[in-house]
Amino acid sequence: MRILAIDSSGQTASVAIWEDGVTLAEFSIHAKKTHSQTLLPMMEAVREMTELDMETVDAVAVTSGPGSFTGLRIGSAAAKGFGFALSKPIIPVPTLEGLAYNLYGTDLAVCPLMDARRNQTYTGIYEFIKKDGTCEFDMNIIKGQCAVPIEDILAACNKLDRGVIFLGDGVPVFQKEIEEMITVPCSYAPAHMNRQRAAAVAALAARYYEQGKAQTAAEYKPEYLRLSQAERERREHEGASG
Repeated sequence: MRILAIDSSGQTASVAIWEDGVTLAEFSIHAKKTHSQTLLPMMEAVREMTELDMETVDAVAVTSGPGSFTGLRIGSAAAKGFGFALSKPIIPVPTLEGLAYNLYGTDLAVCPLMDARRNQTYTGIYEFIKKDGTCEFDMNIIKGQCAVPIEDILAACNKLDRGVIFLGDGVPVFQKEIEEMITVPCSYAPAHMNRQRAAAVAALAARYYEQGKAQTAAEYKPEYLRLSQAERERREHEGASG
């Protein structure tokens, strides 16, 4: 199976081509340029370097949210565009699940943290459970992705019966609170594993495809978890004027 994976949910933009358990190419960039400037050129570079015929792609995987509203819209538009043009299914991968999958196989609990602004984090808690009689792991959701104050997710981590590893762009934002409030053993993911990676999204998407979680391009839409700032301001204005 061949998957084109896209992650534009955070500051890092990432694109990958995955085929039958092998990452053929991955292009990630964490820079000040916007995803509208980087994403399509990155996809073209990956396509050109692998000499990929887009017609041979079996599915398009994309992080479905939460994350940056603009980033999610850009990634979703690209995924839907390819889906419509090529008549290929879309495999939505929840952002925090894709981020946690970077740490596949760890015996620690995994807690991704994304800076959601307004003193909140997009987060969740995950674990990897080894399949009986195999060398493979399934990812189990301890706490599903949500938008909460950092204190709430740290309180949930403190109830765990094991250590926890944090990753994501929320770590430097909330590091002081983590080190003041965490009571279980904790660590931080290293630099090569602590941000969004399309290769991890693709690998997880392959499993979700086997579970029948693909959608048509027409069906797919991102999940934001929260209203955008513009929508919040509009509702506040309507409430004040009412």
